[in-house]
Amino acid sequence: MKILITGAHGQLGNSLQKISSAFPQYELINTDIDTLDISNEDAVATFFTKVKPEYVVNCAAYTAVDKAETDKELSYKINALAPGILGRQSAKVGASFIHISTDYVFDGTNHQPYTPADATNPLGIYGVTKKDGEDQVLKSGKHTAIIRTAWLYSEFGNNFVKTMLKLSNDRPSIHVVADQIGSPTYASDLAEAVFRMLEKNIFEGRIFHFTNEGVCSWYDLAHEIMRISGKTTQIIPIETWQYPTPAKRPAYSVLSKTAIKAHLEYTIPHWSDSLRECMKHLS
Repeated sequence: MKILITGAHGQLGNSLQKISSAFPQYELINTDIDTLDISNEDAVATFFTKVKPEYVVNCAAYTAVDKAETDKELSYKINALAPGILGRQSAKVGASFIHISTDYVFDGTNHQPYTPADATNPLGIYGVTKKDGEDQVLKSGKHTAIIRTAWLYSEFGNNFVKTMLKLSNDRPSIHVVADQIGSPTYASDLAEAVFRMLEKNIFEGRIFHFTNEGVCSWYDLAHEIMRISGKTTQIIPIETWQYPTPAKRPAYSVLSKTAIKAHLEYTIPHWSDSLRECMKHLS
């Protein structure tokens, strides 16, 4: 069965390719901006008609959260317009469609894990465009599923884990925000969840949440990165106001995984165990 992957050069796209040998029943068709412009409906229609995928997984996104505040047009094009196109064209060729979204659709004022049914209220352009993308996907039909995730990292591309390791080579100390709380997500674990959703054929226009188990702050995550790597760099906790950014971040973005765990019968690893696994590959 053919799975068409968009954003194949990104963290999740690469992770899907990395673990695909464990799911030999699927053939991956990997695309990125160099091979398919997902914001061009005619191009997507032509490509889908040619390759005839059974499944489409949209890993493509504009993820420069701060830059999105001024680069609104491109953020909307990739995060909102393109998912709608992919959803509509998936329906036309009879393909089931998984779209990856984010915790940034919430404002972070909750004091308990967000469920898929909780009201959204994004704080910045990135979150607004991702929420618009979700709406476009759901409008395209019942052949869809949305997975919201958070704090994604991997061996691929740029992410918090690799940034901390790089900074630790040059600095005796690093200041890291300690009052933003969430759950890190190892892209390989998310990739496995995607494959398991395909196997279970869970769609019906539903939204699911997936992160690793456990909760921490960015400070806790950075501290664990140093501990696992054996670095002596000191991690110094600070508050959000001491590190101002163009875009506001949700202070609390823990996502409830009850729904996805019930459907997939999948034991999700704790974030610290998955971090250790990822860092084995980085070393």
